[in-house]
Amino acid sequence: MSLCIAAGAGVTRLAVAAFTLSWTHSVEKTRWEEDWTVGRGMLAIVAARIEGMGAGMETPPDAVREGRFWTWKPKVPPLSELLLRRSDAVPEGWELCAGGECRRIGAAGETADVVTLRACE
Repeated sequence: MSLCIAAGAGVTRLAVAAFTLSWTHSVEKTRWEEDWTVGRGMLAIVAARIEGMGAGMETPPDAVREGRFWTWKPKVPPLSELLLRRSDAVPEGWELCAGGECRRIGAAGETADVVTLRACE
């Protein structure tokens, strides 16, 4: 299984079974991280972490404080794709880490307004 990252007319394929997606919240300026798996044509979220709570960043009741992060398992069914919308409020975009390497996606100045993540064969 692979992860396909589609931005504009380009598609990047990563041969990975899992990845971490992270970003800085546009209002609170704190880090948000999500761990995902890739399999059976779907993306499944395994865990989410945030440094602090604030506007649009409320944790569920089962969140646990681990070091500097609040951590929990989101109750979201597997998704066929994950759409990331570029925002000028978050000029650095997202960081996607997989297979020991990290890359920036959806940063300001990129032509794609939406970055699509999906499982691909």
